[in-house]
Amino acid sequence: LGCRAEYWFSEQSPVNGGEAAAAGDFELDQYMHLAALNRGVLMTPFHNMALVSPATTAEDIDRHTQAFRDSVQNLISK
Repeated sequence: LGCRAEYWFSEQSPVNGGEAAAAGDFELDQYMHLAALNRGVLMTPFHNMALVSPATTAEDIDRHTQAFRDSVQNLISK
């Protein structure tokens, strides 16, 4: 099965599904998908979600973490 990580960006943590949906930012989601893809990481097409299979290696996780870090750093450095 594996695990799942989902990324949300908002000023306040949502407390229910409605607040989570309202906090969505389509352009930011698109950016994160493209930035990850350009760094060799494929996210699910419908969320900022990473699905991690049991076959995933520590090196795969490191690559994902670096891609995420680089993508966010690119946003905040502008």
